[in-house]
Amino acid sequence: MPIDPQAKGIVDFLEASGVTFDDPSAEKLRSVTSGGMPSPVELASVTDRTIPGPAGDIPIRVYRPSDDPGLPVVVFFHGGGWVFCSLESHDHVCRVLASKTNCIVVAVDYRLAPEAVFPAAVDDAWAAVQWVAANAEELGGDPDRLAVVGDSAGGNLAAIAAIRARDTDEVDLVAQVLVYPVTDAACERPSMTENAEGYFLTRAGMEWIHQQYADGVDPTHPDYSPIYADLSGVAPALVLTAEFDPLRDQGEAYADALRDAGVEVDYACWEGLIHGFFSMDQMIERAGEAQEQVAAALRETFAG
Repeated sequence: MPIDPQAKGIVDFLEASGVTFDDPSAEKLRSVTSGGMPSPVELASVTDRTIPGPAGDIPIRVYRPSDDPGLPVVVFFHGGGWVFCSLESHDHVCRVLASKTNCIVVAVDYRLAPEAVFPAAVDDAWAAVQWVAANAEELGGDPDRLAVVGDSAGGNLAAIAAIRARDTDEVDLVAQVLVYPVTDAACERPSMTENAEGYFLTRAGMEWIHQQYADGVDPTHPDYSPIYADLSGVAPALVLTAEFDPLRDQGEAYADALRDAGVEVDYACWEGLIHGFFSMDQMIERAGEAQEQVAAALRETFAG
Protein backbone atom coordinates (compact mmCIF):
# COMPACT_ATOMS: atom_id res chain seq x y z
CA MET A 1 0.00 0.00 0.00
CA PRO A 2 1.20 3.63 -0.37
CA ILE A 3 2.85 5.35 2.55
CA ASP A 4 0.39 6.51 5.20
CA PRO A 5 -0.37 10.22 4.58
CA GLN A 6 0.39 11.14 8.19
CA ALA A 7 3.70 9.25 8.05
CA LYS A 8 4.52 10.97 4.75
CA GLY A 9 3.86 14.32 6.41
CA ILE A 10 6.37 13.49 9.13
CA VAL A 11 9.00 12.40 6.58
CA ASP A 12 8.53 15.64 4.64
CA PHE A 13 8.67 17.73 7.81
CA LEU A 14 11.86 16.07 9.02
CA GLU A 15 13.55 16.50 5.67
CA ALA A 16 12.54 20.17 5.52
CA SER A 17 13.87 20.63 9.05
CA GLY A 18 17.22 19.04 8.19
CA VAL A 19 16.66 16.05 10.46
CA THR A 20 18.15 13.47 8.14
CA PHE A 21 20.98 10.96 8.02
CA ASP A 22 22.82 13.04 5.41
CA ASP A 23 26.20 13.96 6.93
CA PRO A 24 25.13 12.74 10.39
CA SER A 25 26.88 13.25 13.70
CA ALA A 26 26.04 11.99 17.15
CA GLU A 27 25.84 15.56 18.44
CA LYS A 28 23.43 16.68 15.71
CA LEU A 29 21.12 13.71 16.09
CA ARG A 30 21.13 14.00 19.88
CA SER A 31 20.28 17.69 19.66
CA VAL A 32 17.03 16.91 17.86
CA THR A 33 16.09 13.73 19.74
CA SER A 34 17.11 14.54 23.30
CA GLY A 35 13.66 15.77 24.23
CA GLY A 36 10.16 14.53 23.56
CA MET A 37 6.69 15.90 23.05
CA PRO A 38 4.78 16.60 26.28
CA SER A 39 2.61 13.61 27.12
CA PRO A 40 -1.03 13.92 28.12
CA VAL A 41 -0.86 10.55 29.91
CA GLU A 42 -1.04 10.97 33.69
CA LEU A 43 0.19 8.20 35.97
CA ALA A 44 0.29 7.62 39.72
CA SER A 45 4.04 8.30 39.75
CA VAL A 46 7.06 8.75 37.51
CA THR A 47 10.37 8.48 39.37
CA ASP A 48 13.97 8.85 38.27
CA ARG A 49 16.68 6.92 40.08
CA THR A 50 19.89 5.00 39.42
CA ILE A 51 20.84 1.36 39.74
CA PRO A 52 24.25 -0.35 39.78
CA GLY A 53 25.77 -1.11 36.39
CA PRO A 54 28.93 -2.70 35.03
CA ALA A 55 30.62 0.68 34.50
CA GLY A 56 28.87 2.82 37.09
CA ASP A 57 25.32 3.77 37.92
CA ILE A 58 22.64 3.38 35.23
CA PRO A 59 19.81 5.95 35.22
CA ILE A 60 16.32 4.48 35.04
CA ARG A 61 12.81 5.94 35.08
CA VAL A 62 10.03 4.04 36.83
CA TYR A 63 6.44 4.54 35.64
CA ARG A 64 3.62 3.37 37.92
CA PRO A 65 0.00 3.47 36.67
CA SER A 66 -1.36 3.01 40.18
CA ASP A 67 -0.24 2.34 43.73
CA ASP A 68 -1.59 -1.20 43.63
CA PRO A 69 0.94 -3.82 44.76
CA GLY A 70 2.10 -6.74 42.65
CA LEU A 71 1.77 -5.15 39.23
CA PRO A 72 3.45 -6.75 36.20
CA VAL A 73 6.75 -5.17 35.17
CA VAL A 74 8.12 -4.21 31.76
CA VAL A 75 11.77 -3.29 31.25
CA PHE A 76 11.88 -0.87 28.31
CA PHE A 77 14.84 -0.07 26.07
CA HIS A 78 14.58 2.99 23.82
CA GLY A 79 15.70 3.05 20.21
CA GLY A 80 18.12 5.47 18.59
CA GLY A 81 20.73 3.27 17.00
CA TRP A 82 22.66 2.86 20.25
CA VAL A 83 23.81 6.47 19.57
CA PHE A 84 20.97 8.88 20.32
CA CYS A 85 17.53 9.18 22.00
CA SER A 86 17.01 9.05 25.75
CA LEU A 87 14.58 8.60 28.59
CA GLU A 88 13.00 11.89 27.52
CA SER A 89 12.55 10.96 23.86
CA HIS A 90 10.56 7.85 24.81
CA ASP A 91 8.81 9.22 27.89
CA HIS A 92 5.42 9.38 26.21
CA VAL A 93 5.44 5.84 24.85
CA CYS A 94 6.49 4.50 28.27
CA ARG A 95 3.57 6.35 29.84
CA VAL A 96 1.25 4.87 27.22
CA LEU A 97 2.49 1.33 27.86
CA ALA A 98 2.16 1.71 31.63
CA SER A 99 -1.35 3.11 31.30
CA LYS A 100 -2.69 0.73 28.63
CA THR A 101 -1.09 -2.39 30.11
CA ASN A 102 -1.57 -1.53 33.81
CA CYS A 103 2.03 -2.43 34.52
CA ILE A 104 5.13 -0.82 35.96
CA VAL A 105 7.49 0.29 33.18
CA VAL A 106 11.19 0.63 33.96
CA ALA A 107 12.93 2.59 31.19
CA VAL A 108 16.70 2.14 31.00
CA ASP A 109 19.16 4.90 30.04
CA TYR A 110 21.95 2.62 28.83
CA ARG A 111 25.32 3.97 27.67
CA LEU A 112 25.51 5.30 24.12
CA ALA A 113 28.07 5.09 21.34
CA PRO A 114 30.47 6.31 20.13
CA GLU A 115 31.57 7.18 23.68
CA ALA A 116 30.67 3.67 24.86
CA VAL A 117 30.82 1.13 22.05
CA PHE A 118 29.66 -2.50 21.84
CA PRO A 119 29.01 -4.29 24.15
CA ALA A 120 28.39 -1.43 26.60
CA ALA A 121 24.69 -1.08 25.76
CA VAL A 122 24.17 -4.84 25.95
CA ASP A 123 25.91 -5.08 29.31
CA ASP A 124 23.89 -2.18 30.75
CA ALA A 125 20.63 -3.62 29.42
CA TRP A 126 21.28 -7.03 30.92
CA ALA A 127 22.39 -5.52 34.25
CA ALA A 128 19.13 -3.57 34.35
CA VAL A 129 17.02 -6.66 33.67
CA GLN A 130 18.85 -8.57 36.39
CA TRP A 131 18.37 -5.71 38.84
CA VAL A 132 14.66 -5.37 38.08
CA ALA A 133 14.14 -9.13 38.45
CA ALA A 134 15.84 -9.05 41.85
CA ASN A 135 14.10 -5.87 43.03
CA ALA A 136 10.66 -6.07 41.44
CA GLU A 137 8.92 -6.32 44.80
CA GLU A 138 10.68 -3.16 46.02
CA LEU A 139 9.22 -1.40 42.98
CA GLY A 140 5.77 -2.72 43.83
CA GLY A 141 5.93 -5.28 41.05
CA ASP A 142 5.52 -9.00 40.58
CA PRO A 143 8.84 -10.72 39.72
CA ASP A 144 6.91 -13.61 38.16
CA ARG A 145 5.37 -11.31 35.54
CA LEU A 146 8.37 -9.66 33.94
CA ALA A 147 8.74 -8.76 30.25
CA VAL A 148 11.17 -6.82 28.06
CA VAL A 149 10.14 -4.34 25.38
CA GLY A 150 12.26 -2.30 22.99
CA ASP A 151 12.11 -0.47 19.69
CA SER A 152 14.84 -0.48 17.01
CA ALA A 153 18.21 -0.68 18.80
CA GLY A 154 16.20 -1.13 21.98
CA GLY A 155 14.52 -4.11 20.35
CA ASN A 156 17.99 -5.50 19.73
CA LEU A 157 18.80 -5.13 23.43
CA ALA A 158 15.50 -6.67 24.48
CA ALA A 159 16.07 -9.67 22.21
CA ILE A 160 19.56 -10.23 23.60
CA ALA A 161 18.29 -9.87 27.17
CA ALA A 162 15.69 -12.56 26.42
CA ILE A 163 18.43 -14.89 25.21
CA ARG A 164 20.53 -14.26 28.32
CA ALA A 165 17.50 -14.74 30.55
CA ARG A 166 17.00 -18.22 29.13
CA ASP A 167 20.49 -19.14 30.28
CA THR A 168 20.16 -18.07 33.90
CA ASP A 169 17.94 -18.95 36.84
CA GLU A 170 18.02 -15.32 38.03
CA VAL A 171 15.59 -13.96 35.43
CA ASP A 172 12.39 -15.52 34.16
CA LEU A 173 10.75 -13.53 31.36
CA VAL A 174 7.18 -14.18 30.32
CA ALA A 175 7.37 -12.14 27.09
CA GLN A 176 9.53 -10.08 24.78
CA VAL A 177 8.14 -7.36 22.51
CA LEU A 178 10.40 -6.26 19.68
CA VAL A 179 9.33 -3.24 17.64
CA TYR A 180 11.17 -2.94 14.29
CA PRO A 181 14.25 -4.47 15.97
CA VAL A 182 17.82 -4.50 14.72
CA THR A 183 18.57 -8.22 14.55
CA ASP A 184 21.18 -8.65 11.80
CA ALA A 185 24.16 -6.33 11.32
CA ALA A 186 25.07 -8.34 8.23
CA CYS A 187 21.60 -7.90 6.71
CA GLU A 188 21.34 -7.66 2.95
CA ARG A 189 17.66 -8.44 2.67
CA PRO A 190 15.44 -6.69 0.08
CA SER A 191 13.95 -4.04 2.38
CA MET A 192 17.40 -2.60 2.97
CA THR A 193 17.47 -1.72 -0.73
CA GLU A 194 13.76 -1.12 -1.33
CA ASN A 195 13.59 1.37 1.54
CA ALA A 196 17.15 2.67 1.27
CA GLU A 197 16.06 6.29 0.94
CA GLY A 198 13.02 8.47 1.33
CA TYR A 199 11.53 7.14 4.58
CA PHE A 200 13.61 8.93 7.26
CA LEU A 201 15.80 5.99 8.31
CA THR A 202 18.08 5.19 5.39
CA ARG A 203 20.45 2.42 4.47
CA ALA A 204 23.35 4.88 4.69
CA GLY A 205 22.10 5.94 8.11
CA MET A 206 22.10 2.36 9.33
CA GLU A 207 25.62 1.84 8.02
CA TRP A 208 26.75 4.96 9.90
CA ILE A 209 25.01 3.75 13.07
CA HIS A 210 26.75 0.39 12.93
CA GLN A 211 30.10 2.16 12.47
CA GLN A 212 29.49 4.25 15.59
CA TYR A 213 28.40 1.31 17.72
CA ALA A 214 30.41 -1.70 16.63
CA ASP A 215 33.01 -0.83 14.01
CA GLY A 216 35.14 -3.92 13.38
CA VAL A 217 32.92 -6.27 15.37
CA ASP A 218 31.95 -9.55 13.70
CA PRO A 219 28.44 -8.81 12.38
CA THR A 220 27.37 -12.35 13.24
CA HIS A 221 28.30 -12.02 16.93
CA PRO A 222 25.12 -13.10 18.76
CA ASP A 223 25.36 -10.21 21.24
CA TYR A 224 25.31 -7.86 18.24
CA SER A 225 23.08 -9.75 15.80
CA PRO A 226 20.77 -11.98 17.85
CA ILE A 227 19.47 -13.74 14.73
CA TYR A 228 22.73 -15.74 14.79
CA ALA A 229 22.14 -16.96 18.36
CA ASP A 230 20.54 -20.19 19.52
CA LEU A 231 16.97 -19.00 20.06
CA SER A 232 15.43 -22.15 21.48
CA GLY A 233 13.72 -21.71 24.81
CA VAL A 234 13.54 -17.90 24.86
CA ALA A 235 10.42 -16.06 26.01
CA PRO A 236 7.37 -15.87 23.72
CA ALA A 237 7.62 -12.91 21.36
CA LEU A 238 5.59 -10.25 19.62
CA VAL A 239 7.51 -8.71 16.71
CA LEU A 240 6.29 -5.62 14.86
CA THR A 241 7.78 -4.11 11.72
CA ALA A 242 6.89 -1.25 9.36
CA GLU A 243 6.44 -1.61 5.60
CA PHE A 244 8.61 1.37 4.64
CA ASP A 245 11.53 0.57 6.93
CA PRO A 246 14.98 -0.68 5.89
CA LEU A 247 14.82 -3.02 8.92
CA ARG A 248 11.51 -4.62 7.92
CA ASP A 249 12.88 -7.87 6.54
CA GLN A 250 15.34 -8.54 9.35
CA GLY A 251 12.52 -8.14 11.86
CA GLU A 252 10.39 -10.62 9.92
CA ALA A 253 13.38 -12.97 9.58
CA TYR A 254 13.87 -12.86 13.34
CA ALA A 255 10.24 -13.78 13.91
CA ASP A 256 10.71 -16.69 11.51
CA ALA A 257 13.92 -17.76 13.28
CA LEU A 258 12.17 -17.70 16.65
CA ARG A 259 9.33 -19.78 15.24
CA ASP A 260 11.76 -22.24 13.70
CA ALA A 261 13.40 -22.58 17.13
CA GLY A 262 10.06 -23.58 18.65
CA VAL A 263 9.28 -20.22 20.26
CA GLU A 264 5.71 -18.92 20.33
CA VAL A 265 5.66 -15.83 18.07
CA ASP A 266 3.14 -13.28 16.85
CA TYR A 267 4.32 -11.12 13.95
CA ALA A 268 2.74 -8.09 12.30
CA CYS A 269 4.01 -5.76 9.59
CA TRP A 270 2.29 -2.38 9.81
CA GLU A 271 1.60 -1.44 6.20
CA GLY A 272 2.20 2.09 5.02
CA LEU A 273 4.25 3.07 8.06
CA ILE A 274 7.87 4.03 8.66
CA HIS A 275 10.63 3.30 11.14
CA GLY A 276 9.95 5.10 14.40
CA PHE A 277 6.18 5.24 14.00
CA PHE A 278 5.40 3.39 17.23
CA SER A 279 6.17 6.42 19.39
CA MET A 280 4.26 8.83 17.14
CA ASP A 281 0.63 8.28 18.15
CA GLN A 282 0.21 12.03 18.67
CA MET A 283 0.91 12.48 14.94
CA ILE A 284 0.07 9.11 13.34
CA GLU A 285 -3.30 7.71 14.36
CA ARG A 286 -2.43 4.11 13.47
CA ALA A 287 0.52 4.22 15.87
CA GLY A 288 -2.03 4.19 18.64
CA GLU A 289 -3.47 0.99 17.19
CA ALA A 290 -0.02 -0.61 17.24
CA GLN A 291 0.45 0.48 20.85
CA GLU A 292 -2.88 -1.14 21.70
CA GLN A 293 -1.76 -4.34 19.95
CA VAL A 294 1.31 -4.46 22.19
CA ALA A 295 -0.66 -3.59 25.32
CA ALA A 296 -3.32 -6.20 24.58
CA ALA A 297 -0.69 -8.89 24.05
CA LEU A 298 1.02 -7.99 27.31
CA ARG A 299 -2.27 -7.83 29.23
CA GLU A 300 -3.15 -11.31 27.99
CA THR A 301 0.28 -12.67 28.91
CA PHE A 302 0.28 -11.07 32.35
CA ALA A 303 -3.23 -12.40 33.02
CA GLY A 304 -1.74 -15.87 32.62
